[in-house]
Amino acid sequence: MSEKERLTRRDFMSIAMWAIGGVIGAAFGIPAVAYIIGPAARKQEDQGWIRLGAASKVELGSPTLFKSKIEKQTGWITNEEELSVYVLTENGRNFTAMSNICTHLGCRVRWIADQEQFFCPCHNAAFAKNGDVVSGPPPRPLDQYQVKEEDGQLFVLGG
Repeated sequence: MSEKERLTRRDFMSIAMWAIGGVIGAAFGIPAVAYIIGPAARKQEDQGWIRLGAASKVELGSPTLFKSKIEKQTGWITNEEELSVYVLTENGRNFTAMSNICTHLGCRVRWIADQEQFFCPCHNAAFAKNGDVVSGPPPRPLDQYQVKEEDGQLFVLGG
């Protein structure tokens, strides 16, 4: 071997140090990048079907309020929210699920049985039994959820 082709001890140590540094850097760097970018890269998944409760609790012709807790994750933060839904049935088989949030300013509406209306205390808005606007400033009816009954339990889609 000629003098130029021979690897000196200094060159060998330099290459070894760079290689070890690269391995250590990759060992710390790859998980760190995955930790930082992970939540943004994760696909936002739909909440799916949320269980409300037993269908037998719904009185015929009278909206019944159901409350359910759901968890929503935004990045690394997980929030627990309460979903409140009024469920109405006239025949015990077909169900309508409506939000209890007024479409005007987001106040919570409540069912007033003797008036057969939903009432919003913020601006005296009123909604019919089916969620249509009766009076007041709301621009549209109460929001509705897709609802299904399975094994005597009611479920709404999303949240």
